[in-house]
Amino acid sequence: MTDLLDRTAPTDTPILDVLSQRWSTRAFDGATAIDEDALAAALEAARWSPSAFNNQPWRFIVARRGSDTHAKVVDSLVAFNQAWAASAGALVVFVAELSRDGREFPSALYDLGQAAAHFTVQAHSGGLATHQMTGFDPDAVAAAFGLDGDLRPFTVMAVGAAGTIDDAPVASRDGERAPRVRRPIVESAVVNA
Repeated sequence: MTDLLDRTAPTDTPILDVLSQRWSTRAFDGATAIDEDALAAALEAARWSPSAFNNQPWRFIVARRGSDTHAKVVDSLVAFNQAWAASAGALVVFVAELSRDGREFPSALYDLGQAAAHFTVQAHSGGLATHQMTGFDPDAVAAAFGLDGDLRPFTVMAVGAAGTIDDAPVASRDGERAPRVRRPIVESAVVNA
């Protein structure tokens, strides 16, 4: 068996272990229920992420495997993502609140991204594996859960116990084993003076 969570990034500068060891797997243990305490902690971390003017323009749809909610979220995923994400202990839809009471939130997607990042780091710290995806039908999710025009489903995150390489779809196994790479910081920093 391969411990898929033990894939520490080869960083150029030391960073927190919880960051260097976090990665997005497509191999989830479909038999293990979601760790409710770790999930609650991840949601709490997302709740306490920063946002412009403390607007907190995020909402979450938490769908545990085996529930009708989970089935609706799985149905919204593209076929490739259905093949692996349905095994995760839960699927969390991250929803941006684009406006409230007629006031637009221009930073809603940025703030939602921070909430998702805080969720991901806390989940990993609590022993959960995660993988975010945009391969889903946001309109189907909005219709299934009665979300109004101010609420936009933006991403779905699979979260749960990591599986082994055998739990990943055959088409994903090479990616699960591949070295972790990122472009150098010099190529990302437009200015670094």
